[in-house]
Amino acid sequence: MKFLWPEMLWLLLMVPALVAAYFFLLRRKKEDALRYASLSMVKEAMGAGQRFRRHIPPLLFLVALIAMIVAIARPAAVVTLPSQHQTIILAMDVSGSMRATDVEPNRISAAQAAAKAFVAEQPSSVLIGVVSFAATASVVQPPTHNREDILAAIDRFQLQRGTAIGSGIIVSLATIFPEAGIDVSSLIYGRDAARGVPLDQALKPEKPTFKPVPPGSYTSAAIILLSDGQRTTGPDSIEAARMAADRGVRVFTVGIGTTSGENLGFEGWSMRVRLDEETLKAIANMTRGEYFYAGTARDLKKVYESLNARLVLEKKDMEISALFSAAAAVTALVSALLSLLWFNRIL
Repeated sequence: MKFLWPEMLWLLLMVPALVAAYFFLLRRKKEDALRYASLSMVKEAMGAGQRFRRHIPPLLFLVALIAMIVAIARPAAVVTLPSQHQTIILAMDVSGSMRATDVEPNRISAAQAAAKAFVAEQPSSVLIGVVSFAATASVVQPPTHNREDILAAIDRFQLQRGTAIGSGIIVSLATIFPEAGIDVSSLIYGRDAARGVPLDQALKPEKPTFKPVPPGSYTSAAIILLSDGQRTTGPDSIEAARMAADRGVRVFTVGIGTTSGENLGFEGWSMRVRLDEETLKAIANMTRGEYFYAGTARDLKKVYESLNARLVLEKKDMEISALFSAAAAVTALVSALLSLLWFNRIL
């Protein structure tokens, strides 16, 4: 325990002085009593129990005074309290194929509109983070309650080359479980991942205490993946989805684009980009999530309805002056009541 105003503890020096004054008054009263009655009469009138009981109210008052002084010093301690967690990570595809116009006005604008509509519908208690991915993935907005920051992060997207859906899922998982020891760099950039070794075999840097849980069992967090589904680089999308499934995290996928696609030209190159619904459906099914098409993005509200608050115990620094103040008040009240009950006076 620490004190925010430790200098106020000097007031505790009053306690020994008050104890000394109390015993001084007791001796004075005893001397006065002996002037008017014999010692035998005094002893007969006051038994051992009575002599002990007379000290209880002053003792309780002294304890109340000590508690009050401690409260004035503003004590603070690390307190373990229950807390509710609900977290949603928006994993957004910002690859070059998202500039295709087979969805009006274009894929990236449709994805941004769907994401912002979803954010607007969520209760303020839900933490929302944003991860963007192209050839690699990064956290553009850590989970926060501030909706303006989230919307600003969505508006700042800049399209890049490459589509690494697996990287987006891995970074999202690392954001949900910041203390799990997931080695993002090794999984995304490491040679094992590049050579196609299953991601579960590349998890050596992660804490050895990890044990897989049933898919969809972690009901306090979810990932919403908005993409056209065409992976071109990075870890395998299905292997990354298996990582999410092993941690119980559901991945809800939103397909942006059309299955027929369109020819897209940019900076002297041309390619045909189409919506890969099969991959997005496989990711959703493996993690016990759900697949949505961009045309029905409003149904994303189902994602929140499937979340349940997780009650966890968190250690927090908290001022506990109120506890000492309450203890002082109760103790002082008990002292006064006992004094009135036994001696018909307060102290």
